[in-house]
Formats: sequence, structure tokens, C-alpha cells
Amino acid sequence: MLADWWQYDFLRYTLFSGIIIGLICPILGTFLIVRRLSMMADGLSHVTLSGVAAGMLVSKKVAFFSAVNPLFFGMVFAVVGSLFIERLRKVYKAYQDLAIPIILSSGLGLFTVLVSVADGFNTDLYSYLFGKIVTVSIEDLYALIGVAVVVLGTVLLIYKELFAVSFDEEFARVSGVARRTINLWFMVLVALTIAASMRIVGVLLISALITLPVAASLQIAGSFRQTIFFSIVFAEISVLGGLYFAYLLDWASGGTIVLMAVLILLMVLGAKKLRALMR
Repeated sequence: MLADWWQYDFLRYTLFSGIIIGLICPILGTFLIVRRLSMMADGLSHVTLSGVAAGMLVSKKVAFFSAVNPLFFGMVFAVVGSLFIERLRKVYKAYQDLAIPIILSSGLGLFTVLVSVADGFNTDLYSYLFGKIVTVSIEDLYALIGVAVVVLGTVLLIYKELFAVSFDEEFARVSGVARRTINLWFMVLVALTIAASMRIVGVLLISALITLPVAASLQIAGSFRQTIFFSIVFAEISVLGGLYFAYLLDWASGGTIVLMAVLILLMVLGAKKLRALMR
């Protein structure tokens, strides 16, 4: 069983991609939750989905784009969507959370229109929606590695500035931190991560992997760094365990990974409750 993961190329691609996703998703998720923007992943995932549909439509109608991976269209749409979210947050300063449902609705509406214009797609949209192990290609892995390098490099280089902007934007502004640039770049990183992770987790479930490990980590962590550390541990267990059982039982990889994350969250909550009762 375990030998299969080294014998087949697509399983190796899936395994390496899963490890990378389990590393970068909780890191960005920790900053998103601190900023009270945990729903942003949902909004961007729907925009990414419309980008994938646009890529499929273009490749279907124009021969020149037939060899282009729809993933790259999804990335472009996700980045544009993230910039719109940031812009709308400034337009609706008193109601900043309104930006996310606006983008989410726009993305979903565009997706359904593109599907109807194309009169359906031969390509299995199911894998983009909920993730599927056998669909991960070497192109997907390379794209994910590129995104991971940028995400980790950014966090390492500007960790203090990102930390300051996430907890108190006004203090960061007074301190001379380029909060607008950091906010925009952070949004772009989240968008790229969502788009690059869709093959394994699925665009409709990626927000769960970004938030659930962090939710479990917040129950036991004593500091921001510990929150990041434990959320990475929980995410890696969720991804690797989810991929194993998805392959074993022929389930959708995204749903299995999310169920593992939910199980870990329930176990952490149960252990914390039990510990409180024993005191």
C-alpha cells in the first residue's frame, strides 16, 4: 500500500503537493484569522473557480490555449479578486466584511454563466470542486512549489511587519510600516495559495484547511508563534491522513482531508474539556 506512493508518479506529486499545502495554508490562515478575515478564503475560492471555468472555455474555443492549464487562469482570477476585495474594504470602511460576499457572489455568478456558455465541459469539474488525487500533475506541483517559495520567503522577510499590520493597522501605520503594500501583497499570496491548492483539496473546501487547523491550534497555543507551529502540525496530519484514506477508500481527497481536520479539532476540544474536568 505505502509502496504505491513511490511507484506511481501522480501519487508522488500528490504526496509532495500535500506536504507543501499543509505547510503554507495554516501559516496564511493564522494571519487571516487574526485579521478576522477567515471568510476571505471562501470568497476567493469561488473567484478561482470562475477562472478555471474561463480557462476551460477559452481552451475549448481557441486552439492556441488548448494546452494551457486552467489552473493558471484560476490564479489570475484569484489575484484580481483579492485586489478587488482589498479595494472594497476601503470603499466600505464601516462594513469591511461586506467585500467578501460581494466577491463570492460575483465569482459564483460568473462561474455558472461560463459553464452555460460552454454548454458544459468534458473535463471533470468535480476534481476542481472537491479535489481528486489522480488529477495532480507535475505542472500543478511546480506551480505549488513556486507559490510556497514566495509565501515562505515573504513571511520570513517581513514577519514583524506582517504581525504588526495583522494585529493593529493604526499602530503599524504610525510606526511607518507600509501597511497598504503589505495588505495587498498578503491578499495576493492568499489568492495564489488557494488557486494552487485546488487540485488536492478542491476550491470549495480549501477554506476549511486554512481555518480548521488554526482553530484547533488556538485552543492549546500560548503565543502567536505556537499557534502557527501547532496549526502546521495539525494541517500536515490532516493532509497526509486524508490523502491516505482517500486513496485507500477511493474517496474525494478534499472531503477526506477536511474530515480529518474536523476530527482533530473535536479531539483537541474534547481533550481540553476533559483536562478542565479533571482539575
